[in-house]
Amino acid sequence: MVTFDETKSNKMVEELHKKEEEELANILSSKYNLQYIDLSRVPINTDALQLINEDTAKAAEMAIFNKVGKKLSVAVRSPNKEEAVSTIKELEDRGYSITSFMVSSASIERAVSRYKDISHSVEAKSGVLDISGEDIKNTLNELKNINDARKVIEETLKIKKSYRISKILEIILAGGLSSEASDVHIEPEEESIRLRYRLDGVLIDITNFDQETYGLLLSRIKLTSGLKLNVKNKAQDGRFSIKIDQDDIEIRTSILPGAYGEAIVMRILNPETIALPMEELGIEKKLFEILEKEIAKPNGMILTTGPTGSGKTTTLYGFLKKVQTPGKKIITIEDPIEYHLPGIVQTQVDEKNYTFGNGLRSTLRQDPDIIMVGEIRDEDVASTAINAALTGHLVFSTLHTNNAAGSFPRLIDLGINPK
Repeated sequence: MVTFDETKSNKMVEELHKKEEEELANILSSKYNLQYIDLSRVPINTDALQLINEDTAKAAEMAIFNKVGKKLSVAVRSPNKEEAVSTIKELEDRGYSITSFMVSSASIERAVSRYKDISHSVEAKSGVLDISGEDIKNTLNELKNINDARKVIEETLKIKKSYRISKILEIILAGGLSSEASDVHIEPEEESIRLRYRLDGVLIDITNFDQETYGLLLSRIKLTSGLKLNVKNKAQDGRFSIKIDQDDIEIRTSILPGAYGEAIVMRILNPETIALPMEELGIEKKLFEILEKEIAKPNGMILTTGPTGSGKTTTLYGFLKKVQTPGKKIITIEDPIEYHLPGIVQTQVDEKNYTFGNGLRSTLRQDPDIIMVGEIRDEDVASTAINAALTGHLVFSTLHTNNAAGSFPRLIDLGINPK
């Protein structure tokens, strides 16, 4: 005889109702030309949430779930509702740029329930991911070596509170900064997610964590980097900044779809590690003397080579600081500008309008003495850079090879005539 389980039946009905509600919200998103999102699958940033109070959120059936600078991600239940329209207008009047998402009432309820997690109001800083200077300093003081970073990250992963994802991201980045990692790798595998740091050009395993944490962390990183949440089968690139005291540390994010999920790489561009004078680069004395003579010449080309994270760009900055004088015009073409040097004209490439190639040609019309090109990537840049070096300019650049000897076959491969 089959017995009726009322509890199980009610749970099934509840799950079916929730599924239908989410499907309806997804359908309505097309009608209003908005992206659909399920807030149970993404982290909610409490700094963003508190830009409007709880009563306003309930009345307007809306919630601000993420903030990057002056850009807000806003979840709405009824886009045409008077309270929602007026609240969004008020936010726009305050200088915010709004991206609206269609959500179900269950998502709004979940967001509103997060107001209880806000113990006090902290004004979010504009233009950057807000990491408390005091918190980051405390974390950095705890992390004396890579094992300390591993321990703190693993302890943070055990936290079960709703706001832990933001904390995990902060700790991962703090660990990277304290160990002077050039990149943070988050790689989905069949049974777990692997976290690695690139230190001195070599990837070091830090820890593994679960798929649920990865899903929330991926959404948090995408939102912070200005990437599309619903795009899962295409590569995406974005960036954000962290402000620690007076330093802005830029993070370049790359997302790549893989067999078990989207692989994440965050490149850390820390001004403190980049801004080393040439004398502190660790160059052997004999080689240092040779380099000093070469960079003092009025023309020619000097290439730094090596694998990812080996210090190519840091070396170029060391050269620039060494040769900089009031009597020389120095122009750089970078992607992005990693460290601001006074007295130097620094430009940043733009994929659509300002590439390394046309940037270099434009630079030659600016009467420069020294040109720094972030990377020689193609035949156009290679030939233009070599012509510049042959016509009275000193050119610094990087080439992606494993060693100095690999520069010659690489340049030939780029179409440069060895004769």
